[in-house]
Amino acid sequence: MIGYAFMGKAHSNAWRNVASFFDVPAFEQKILVGRDAAAVSDAAAKYGWSETATDWRAVLDRDDIHIVDICAPGWLHAEIAIAALEAGKHVLLEKPLANTLAEAEAITSAAQAARAGGVQSMVGFNYRRVPALALAKEMIAAGRLGTVRQVRAAYLQDWLADESAPMTWRLTKDTAGSGALGDIASHAIDQVLFLLGDQVTEVAGRLHTFVNQRPGPEGPEEVTVDDAAWATLTLASGAVASVEASRVATGRKNSLQLEVYGDKGAITFDLENLNELRFLDATAPAREQGFRRIVVSEPDHPYMDGWWPQGHIIGWEHTFTHEIRDFLLAVGSGTEPSPSFEDGLEVQRILAAVEESAAAKSSTIPLTPATRPAATTEGA
Repeated sequence: MIGYAFMGKAHSNAWRNVASFFDVPAFEQKILVGRDAAAVSDAAAKYGWSETATDWRAVLDRDDIHIVDICAPGWLHAEIAIAALEAGKHVLLEKPLANTLAEAEAITSAAQAARAGGVQSMVGFNYRRVPALALAKEMIAAGRLGTVRQVRAAYLQDWLADESAPMTWRLTKDTAGSGALGDIASHAIDQVLFLLGDQVTEVAGRLHTFVNQRPGPEGPEEVTVDDAAWATLTLASGAVASVEASRVATGRKNSLQLEVYGDKGAITFDLENLNELRFLDATAPAREQGFRRIVVSEPDHPYMDGWWPQGHIIGWEHTFTHEIRDFLLAVGSGTEPSPSFEDGLEVQRILAAVEESAAAKSSTIPLTPATRPAATTEGA
């Protein structure tokens, strides 16, 4: 695994625990890679890695390494992922796929070439593995909502609401690519595609930076990415989705809110209550209609058979355990995991269209069918 900070910690927890709860192919948690030898050594001791390294290129030359999990910042994704794929390593890559559309296209081309030789790859949209959202997808696919007309997706956080919050690499375009757009709107957009199994045909968007300078080590520094993003997505089915993302939404800690409205029913979800899904059956008599709360903790709910007795809830970190489980099963069976790099590229194209639209005063940007691969399905 390359990278040991926020995502490295989350992924390490999943690698360390997945075999305790799910039947997966045997593996060894071998090497943790980071630039700071002392820091990566400390992290490896905490997170269960048997070795450390500071040069990821040397690690790729080793014959005893078969999987590379990339948790480094986005500006490093293309170089590392392409090299790993060309070295014949299966690759799990954190979202978004890259910082730019060109990089995402290069990564996907490398993945396609490697796949021909049996090398698998997957992008880490972990919220596909929230049991409540996996259940929502099943219900939508089964027609419980009828024809979906409208989707609302909002990913709201407040860790930058304070103007004195310090500058980080996530606030510089050269290192982060974009702000709330790539960081969290990518999750919201992926959920629209995942839940509906649909494709985006048109995009209109807006970006805004509310705080243009942040305190740096040597004084104020310019923020060169967005604090918040908005988009309207037209889907091939005729449905319309509104997407909103903000890192300055005071009081919202990590709230991914999803609402799906069809002509026969509706579903709502909030990540801050990730074990709950709310469902309205519009085919029931009007006097009986209303959103009912489903606690997604039964053994026959997606992924839940590996955890605790019914009624016992799980948390955010479990989504990564599910992600590692699905990836290992795909690699072990030689099948293509989902979401693929093509799925990640589709999200990247939509993100790029939002930026293009925002630069053109929210003009509508068409996405042609030739650029949109077929939707994939999830196996939970």
